[in-house]
This record gives sequence, structure tokens and C-alpha cells, in this order.
Amino acid sequence: MSVLSTLRHPIIAAPMAGGPSTPALVAAVSAAGGLGFLAAGMIDTGRLVTDLGEVRARTDRPFGVNLFLPDPGGVDDAAIRAYAERLAPQAAQRGVGLGEPVGGDDAYPEKLAALLADPVPVVSFVFGLPDRAAVTALRERGTEVWATVTRPDAATAAADLGVDAVVVQGTEAGGHRGGLPDDDDYGLLPLLRLTAARCDRPLVAAGGLVDGPSVAAVLAAGAAAAQLGTAFLRCPEAGSSPMHRAAVASAAPTALTRAYTGKRARGVANDFLRQHDSVAPSGYPQVLHLTRPLLAAARRDADASVANLWAGQAHPLAREVPAAQVVAEVSADARAALATVVERSSRWG
Repeated sequence: MSVLSTLRHPIIAAPMAGGPSTPALVAAVSAAGGLGFLAAGMIDTGRLVTDLGEVRARTDRPFGVNLFLPDPGGVDDAAIRAYAERLAPQAAQRGVGLGEPVGGDDAYPEKLAALLADPVPVVSFVFGLPDRAAVTALRERGTEVWATVTRPDAATAAADLGVDAVVVQGTEAGGHRGGLPDDDDYGLLPLLRLTAARCDRPLVAAGGLVDGPSVAAVLAAGAAAAQLGTAFLRCPEAGSSPMHRAAVASAAPTALTRAYTGKRARGVANDFLRQHDSVAPSGYPQVLHLTRPLLAAARRDADASVANLWAGQAHPLAREVPAAQVVAEVSADARAALATVVERSSRWG
């Protein structure tokens, strides 16, 4: 029996790296009948193991873990040096230096080994597709493997690897793009329909989904479940800062940018994004390490004009309520929306 078939509600909490995705949030979503996802990106393996233990102490329901795949591409060192020179005065004004723009694999081999040694119900991947050996090893231990795609042909490749489900992420989504570095910017509904036409795996829709009617739309379009991230950012269980919560509650527009991490991600538009997006180089995690001290200082100072404030396009719809309430009410509102469509369709010629 698949994990998706055991859920009481078709609601999945997106793995939000960098703080918002806490064990408390993961457990609350799963205990409410959805599926919580723990973000393993940007933390060390020891922290991952500790977080796994805390989730299990809070709930016996299924949950998932998300892994960042290492970026295989090269970087333009000269462009990153030029970007560092551009940011240096801004960092100096805050009394900090910029970080060293080093590469790295986010301890992916160690984290994968930990999840093979202590299996969880689901492991999902972003920033590309896992290799066949990882898929096989995880599935042999009873772990479902989900791949994240941002274009239709990647879903076909994922199915060929033997994954159990495909997360289809539209450009409306907050945070990092989950596919390959130069993927096209498909909106969620076109991407979902194009993927459904060529992929026989269960599809999980992600991107701009915050309320019941939007979830109803993707279920009608072929998704087995909906993945929500921004919808949980204002929940008490989330690790979002007060500054981040205020930005999510605002009506400010969002934009995609490489300015913060060197990888395209969607956040609430602010001065830093507008000043640096057009010249920010591609290079993850090098740019992430470069900007970390500056962004940490901005968070320390609660300066929303500089800090990265990840959020999806529909962020003003997110509410300040407990995670279990989000799961229950979004699911109920989706059912009501689908029922309304059925009632309206009964009047069609």
C-alpha cells in the first residue's frame, strides 16, 4: 500500500529548508492526516538524525524527508568574484564579511546513508533526479522514492528510474526551483496536464497552492495530492521568523531570483532582490555561502529589505492558524469546491 493511499487528507507539507520546516510542523501535519516532510537540506547529518527522532517521538504517522542532490554543473569563478565585490560594501555596512564561496554536496552521501540505515516512509529529491542505485537501495528498505520535476520530460525520466511518485512543481512555488538549473518556467496546471499525459506515476502538485479551491483544481487536473509550503509559514509550529511571517501576510509581489543563493528561488520582492538580481551569477552553493553572513546580519537586524523571504505567489492567502487546522480546513474546502463544480456541471447542456 502506497503512503498516498493511507492519507486522510490529500495535503502534503512541503519541505522548507532554512528553518521553517521543523519536527513539530512535520509531526502536526502527519498527525492531522496529511503528510509532513522534513527538510534535510542545509543541515548536517547529526541534526537530521536528531530531527528524525523528534518527529517519531511526536507521531507514529508516516512522514517524509527531502534531500538536496549535489549540483553537477561548473561555476563561473570570475562572475562569483565580481558578485562578491559588488556585495562587499553592503556587508561592511553591517559589520560582517562575506563568506567563502566554496562548493559542496550538502553532505548528500552521509545523509543518504543515514536514511538507508534508519529508513523513513518517503524520501523525496530536489535539484535533479537521483541515480538508479539510490532509488533501488531506498525502495529495498521499504522507503518510497519521490522525484521533483519542473518540466514534463523529467517526469518520464523519473518514472524510468523506478520512483514511486513525482512531485510536479510549477513556477508559482516559493523557495528554490526543485528541478534542474535551467528548467523552463511552466505554470503548475499546464505542467501537471503535460506530465499526466506522459507519466504513469502518481503526481503530487506543488506551486501556489494555499487554499481549498486551488487544491481542488489540481486534484481535478490529475494530481493525487497537493503539496503546500507557503500555507504553513504562519503556523505556530513553523520555524519562520516574525519578519518572514509579516512578509507572507503582506500583499507584496514575489519574484524569482539567484541573488541570494545562486539558484533560482521565489521570494517576496525587496530592495536586495531588485538591486542584485540582474547581475547575480548562477552558482549553488557558492553564492549561498558567499551571502550567508550578510543575510544572517539582516535577519539579526530584522531588515526585510535585505533578508531572503521565500514565499509562493499566493502567499497573502496563508493564515495564522495551527498546522492541523490548515490540513483539515483546506481539505474540507477542496471537497466543497469540487462538489460545487459537480453541481454546476449538472446544469450544462
